[in-house]
Amino acid sequence: MKIAVISDTHLREPDKRLTEVFNKYLANADLLLHCGDLTTFSMWQFFCQHPNFHAALGNCDEWTLSDYLQPLESVNFHGLRIGIAHGWGSRSQVSLNVAQSFGPDFDLVCYGHTHIQDWSIVSGVQMLNPGSLTSPRDERPPCVAIVEVDEEQNMECSFVPVD
Repeated sequence: MKIAVISDTHLREPDKRLTEVFNKYLANADLLLHCGDLTTFSMWQFFCQHPNFHAALGNCDEWTLSDYLQPLESVNFHGLRIGIAHGWGSRSQVSLNVAQSFGPDFDLVCYGHTHIQDWSIVSGVQMLNPGSLTSPRDERPPCVAIVEVDEEQNMECSFVPVD
């Protein structure tokens, strides 16, 4: 099973580059997750073309998205319990804040906000921050996180540059 995770797109409208990224890296995923800061309703609609798309509300999302998205979202997918959040607080505490909000019963918790890639265990929970699809804050390029899940539900994450 393949899970594609993105965050912090910060675009007003889908553009050619986003469409190319979607077609090449996201469309064929079994599950597509967005960790907030889609920014606009039209961006949310664009990602909704994926049959298994789920997202959390980010701090830069326009108010109309709060009719469709929550700050904390959970998804049960093929036996995996997955949490999705944008995140809050100081950059060094975001993963801990999010991990504690979901608790240890989750197999994977995905978050954003920092624009910095992370694949670590925090408070006993496997955490994933895909960084930013458009504006990373570390020395890495914009990317998509791809989580491959085997039959025993072991997870392996790779960060795929999209520039």
